[in-house]
Amino acid sequence: MEATKVLVHGVLGKMGLEVLAAVCREPGLESTCGVDAAASQDYLALPDGSGFMPISSDLEAIIAQCRPQVMVDFTNAEASILACRLAASQRVNLVVGTTGLTDANMQELDSLAREHQIGALTAPNFALGAVLLAHLVRGLGKFFDYAEIVEMHHEAKIDSPSGTAIGLARSLEEGRGGPFIRPVPEKEAVQGTRGGGLEGVSIHSVRMPGRIAHHEVILGTQGQTLSLRHDTIGRESFMPGVILAIREVVKSKGLTVGLDKLLGL
Repeated sequence: MEATKVLVHGVLGKMGLEVLAAVCREPGLESTCGVDAAASQDYLALPDGSGFMPISSDLEAIIAQCRPQVMVDFTNAEASILACRLAASQRVNLVVGTTGLTDANMQELDSLAREHQIGALTAPNFALGAVLLAHLVRGLGKFFDYAEIVEMHHEAKIDSPSGTAIGLARSLEEGRGGPFIRPVPEKEAVQGTRGGGLEGVSIHSVRMPGRIAHHEVILGTQGQTLSLRHDTIGRESFMPGVILAIREVVKSKGLTVGLDKLLGL
């Protein structure tokens, strides 16, 4: 069986380099090419020392040159949707880990995948523990009246709150069957100290160096609280989920949202 050819979009970023290394390690997958706005050379050394692959800032040209089957994207929302439009038109399957995509973006991805008969998968988080956290809170929401989320990331993260935090709030609301009670103070000496509100869930975002991704869900009802927390201490934690998505997306048509669908949760 021929190896699945993979293009990494945003290959020179921290996540892009991690994805590239993971693909190089996997049997049956081939690191075919990379795209990055900062690309200044024609070739990039593969992290396993096996050789070089083409790299460019021109996505259309490198797709024509290398004919990849899957594009993995970890960039930003604006660059991601532009790249997905182009890649989909060339019938390249899509694995998107970029957060900050709007509901309209998601609808467009689904339309692109169906129109061009390709598979597309987006997920707010590819770490198994984070996926399980979302699965757990969906079943717990109905037992509690109050819910808050604290999410912590590095200082360079451009969106707030995280896509994972938004997904957790929506999972909680789905499990409860409606919004939570969200107390609003009569007086707020410092504006915004209750965080942002989504489905009655207060979300608090922390940004500082030394963080990767951390999410804590705090549930409350009369006389008790329950806290669940997931900590990402290395970007390698995302890679098993990314590799699974690459292998599965070529087998599907249309958009799949969430890694939980592939895990049977």
